[in-house]
Amino acid sequence: MLKHFALAAAVLGGLVMPAFAGDITVENAWARASAGPARAGAAFMTIKNTGDADTLVSAKADISKKVELHTHIHDNGVMKMRQVENIAVGTGMTMLQPGGYHVMFMGLNEPLKEGTSFPLTLVFDKAGEVSVDVMVKAAGAMGQGKMKMKMKTN
Repeated sequence: MLKHFALAAAVLGGLVMPAFAGDITVENAWARASAGPARAGAAFMTIKNTGDADTLVSAKADISKKVELHTHIHDNGVMKMRQVENIAVGTGMTMLQPGGYHVMFMGLNEPLKEGTSFPLTLVFDKAGEVSVDVMVKAAGAMGQGKMKMKMKTN
């Protein structure tokens, strides 16, 4: 019983404990659990900036061979994922969410398992490094809000 309470406290603590550097705060970092033997995964989060505009230039994690910044674009009615060089973080709030900007993990060392977490370091042009724990949620998770999109299938 005590182990379950400690685990629940750790999980909930990770959800409300923001990471910050300078004027940048990162909250609600999460990833979906891997579906079967998937070799890729993605992390989503809210980045709050109370200062001057900044830029997310890279991300680092030991859970995969490669970590990239990505977005989705609409190309002739089809959603396609693309790597981006950076993500602008203006004053206010920037959402990394399904169907938009996200941190992509390529060549996962092992599947992402629901209920676990892993460290992720975001590198900003001005604020420097911000480390955050990413909570792994159920495979169908959508994060804080809901998203609607149309995808073309052949």
